[in-house]
Order: sequence, then structure tokens, then C-alpha cells
Amino acid sequence: MADNTDFEGIFRNAVDVVSREELEQRMRERRLRVKLGIDPTAPDIHLGFTVVLRKLRAFQDLGHTAVLVIGDYTARVGDPSGRSKTRPVLSVEQIERNTETYLDQAYLILDPERTEVRRNSEWLGGLTMADIIHLTRAVTVARILERDDFARRYASGSPISLTELLYPLMQAYDSVAIDADVELGGTDQLYNLLMGRQIMEYYGKRPQCILTVPLLVGTDGKVKMSKSVGNYIGVTDPPEEMFGKVMSIPDQIMADYYRLLLDREPPEAEPVEQKRELARSIVQQFHGEEQARSAEHHFDTIVRRGVPEDVPEVFLPDEPQVWIVDLITRAGFARTNGEARRFIRGGAVRLDGEQVTKEDLNIPLDRLQGAVLQVGKRRYARLAAPSEGAGEKFSAGR
Repeated sequence: MADNTDFEGIFRNAVDVVSREELEQRMRERRLRVKLGIDPTAPDIHLGFTVVLRKLRAFQDLGHTAVLVIGDYTARVGDPSGRSKTRPVLSVEQIERNTETYLDQAYLILDPERTEVRRNSEWLGGLTMADIIHLTRAVTVARILERDDFARRYASGSPISLTELLYPLMQAYDSVAIDADVELGGTDQLYNLLMGRQIMEYYGKRPQCILTVPLLVGTDGKVKMSKSVGNYIGVTDPPEEMFGKVMSIPDQIMADYYRLLLDREPPEAEPVEQKRELARSIVQQFHGEEQARSAEHHFDTIVRRGVPEDVPEVFLPDEPQVWIVDLITRAGFARTNGEARRFIRGGAVRLDGEQVTKEDLNIPLDRLQGAVLQVGKRRYARLAAPSEGAGEKFSAGR
């Protein structure tokens, strides 16, 4: 149903594909049922989860059916993926409250007209003891304990409940119940997705293809985005909060945010401007262009709130770009270029609240006009457009 050129969006940023050849062939043959499971263990979706939602939308855009499985039954167990201890059990009321918000947020990415929503309590809730025993025959205990998290906990003597051991089977049975052709997930879900293939084959069905996407690192730049860690950006965060959180991410993970959240590479610009463009684009995606502009203005206002009122104004040279080291020395904050470099290396230089880390940074003139240069805790300068006599006035003093 689609030619090869249509597959670019499907495989872009994919990590594990089992198997690409089979999946391409299936996509040519007919409309597929593409499964994504969500356990409503929290009330909100964060940007990390939108990575896989965007992949599901790519399938929708090719005419395939997105099957969103709300794990209202498996949420009572809790996905043990990556866990070092048993998850707390959620009440039915908590699960229902969380489920209410999930769909509205998912539809910020997905086309609701092409989304089939199912709850796995439909089939898991009706399984008899005989059904469950039959399901458990599909896999050995040794196979279950191959999971990294189970293996670590078993080796360390940490408790593993039988309920948790059943989770991969329950999640896999969802694929049987809905006749999944493809299942999507993050890389931490690879074991569960592979289990789905095994269980489908056990029940005499054609095993699903699987496709995983990278895990988005959180705002701390260290571990995957997670509400429990607190390093998340929620899709329903207010525009100002969303903009500020994006501006707080480390530079080294910015390219991943562009690729995974915007499907493009960062623009050719300095890091601070790349990050502004990223923040504007993400806020615009969820709140609209006007709110994005307002959020950026709010951010600039907040950043400069702590700047003293009597900050000296210095005029910029009439040049297309200004070297950051030259900017520091000519503003009078360093005696020499070497001293200015040391300030940068020591993390003492900020431009509009953003730390400057590169000594070779050249900044476009229009980016500097109205900006605030800070060196150390108490030295500030507000940068003004070039003016007559700028050569004499280009100094904020010490």
C-alpha cells in the first residue's frame, strides 16, 4: 500500500526493528494494526513518551490503524522494566483518574479519527485460572529471568513477586487479543515486545513485528525523562514553565531533542540560540505560536529580574559578529583576553542568564542588542546597539 519512499518516517530514529524486511513487506500488503500500550500509572504524559507517540503517528499518516491499549488491568501490577524494587499497587480509582487525562494528551500527537482505543481489562479480566495456566506454559522461568532487571534483583536477593513475573505475559497477551501486526515501545521495552512475538506464536498467530525508539534523556542530562526522578517536561505544562525547562537542558543533549521531538537537526547557530529555537518550537507544538512568543518574553523577563537597576550600558562595535572574549575585555570585565578566557573556563560568564562555555564563540550583532552580559556574581552590562562614539563608550568599568 506504500512504496519505499514512504518508509523514511517509520524508520527514522528507530533503534531495534524486528525485522525491517518483514515490516516493509507487511506495510506494502495491507493496513496494519500498530499497537502501543500505556499503563496509566501517572496522570500526565511527558515529552519522553511523545517520542513513541510520534512514531505511532507516522504509521497513521501512512494509513495504518493505531491501536492504543490502555493498561487499566496491567497497571494494577506495574511494569517492572528497569525497576530495582516492586512497584506500589495502584487503586482502581487512581488508575481511572489517570486514564481520563491520558487520551486528551495523546491526541495532541495522534489523529483521534484513526486511533482505536482498547482497555486490556476487556480480555485480561475475563481469563480463568485454566486460561492463565495455559498462558504460563508458553514460557519458562529461565526465559523470564533473562530480563536484566529480574536477573539483578534475583542475584541481589531483592524480592520479586510472582505477579511481576506474570507482567510480561499479560502485556504479551494484549498483542494476541488485538491481533497486533506491529508493536512500538522505548528501548527499555524490548524484552516485553519480544515476549509478545513469542506468545503470539504460541497461540498460533503470526508474530508481530517490533520497533523501538530511543529514550529521551531528562532535563538533568543524565537519566531518561521520568516524573519520579523529576527531570521531566509535561505536555500540559504551562507555556512559560515548558519554555524555561527546555532552556535548562544541557547543551550536549539538545541535538537529541531536535531529532526525537522535532524530526530535524539543530539550526546553524550558537547553542543559546539553538536552545531558544528548540523551546519556541516545542511550546508552539503544544500551545500555539502566540503562547510560544509570550513564553519567550516571560523567560527573558524572569532571567533579567535579578539584574540590578543601575547596570551600566555599553555600546557594541559596529561589526557583524562579536567574539565573546573581546566582548568581555572591551566591556572592562577582564584586563586581558587570557583573563577573559579563564572566566569562561571557570563558568563565570553568562549571557542573558545562559552560561557561556565556548571561548571561540562569535555572536551575531542582532543577538547581542539588549542582552545582559554577566561576569561573576555582581558584574553586569546591558549591551546597546552601535552608536557614534561607541569606541570610547564600550566599557562598563570594573
